[in-house]
Amino acid sequence: MLLYPNAKINIGLNITEKRSDGYHNIETIFYPIGLCDVLEVSPSDSCTDYSFSTAGIEIDGDPENNLILKAFRLLNNDFDLPAIDISLVKQIPFGAGLGGGSSDAAFMLKALNKLFGLKIATKKLEKYAVKLGADCAVFIRNKPVFATGIGNEFTKTELSLKKYFLVLIKPDIHVSTPEAYSKVVPRKPENSLLELVKLPVKDWKGLIVNDFEQSVFANHPEIYDIKQQLYDAGALYASMSGSGSAVYGLFDSEPAFLPNFGNCFVTGGILK
Repeated sequence: MLLYPNAKINIGLNITEKRSDGYHNIETIFYPIGLCDVLEVSPSDSCTDYSFSTAGIEIDGDPENNLILKAFRLLNNDFDLPAIDISLVKQIPFGAGLGGGSSDAAFMLKALNKLFGLKIATKKLEKYAVKLGADCAVFIRNKPVFATGIGNEFTKTELSLKKYFLVLIKPDIHVSTPEAYSKVVPRKPENSLLELVKLPVKDWKGLIVNDFEQSVFANHPEIYDIKQQLYDAGALYASMSGSGSAVYGLFDSEPAFLPNFGNCFVTGGILK
């Protein structure tokens, strides 16, 4: 079974309060985009547990710490799954705020559910996904949603960015979650994000914000510079995604000229 786990961007990200469990409540819109990894999963004839091969962006560390393998272990505990072969072509950058690892995990859950006829309902599959990470569950239905709680409570949104041209820039910078939260002061937003996204995209600047930008830009001014360069190139709206370090710009059409972003990861295309 061949799957294409896709990335997401955040349209706005408000950190509203710190919870008693140490997590933070947020408000954001998760919006799927076309940048994808390639995941292949099949029953194995050659191993007794799993085999795991990777290509593309190098993945460091013990495979058992990879969310794909954690997804397999999670369902294996409840369903005693057969041995499997897993192949991943990694194309979504790490440490970017694009949800690549979370997407891989969610698509793994969906693959195992279908491949072995587990008949896990969508709601239950989302509950499994939350055990793997706060934003894993959004990739189960994989549609634009307004997310609250720790990013796992979803409300339908009619937001559509179809036909806008997305430019995505990921500098060679890794932003850790503790670093991103270091200077964030939780606050209740004055205006509802669900209402703000009903405005024309050209009016979002200064109204729809990512609260992580304050701390991340202070530590990494070059990420701030990328955002300004996207505006200078004609972006209607630009923002950091998640806790960074990727920055995206939304354009009416493919920009005629973009600055040289050096050794950054750069991609783009029309949103669907």
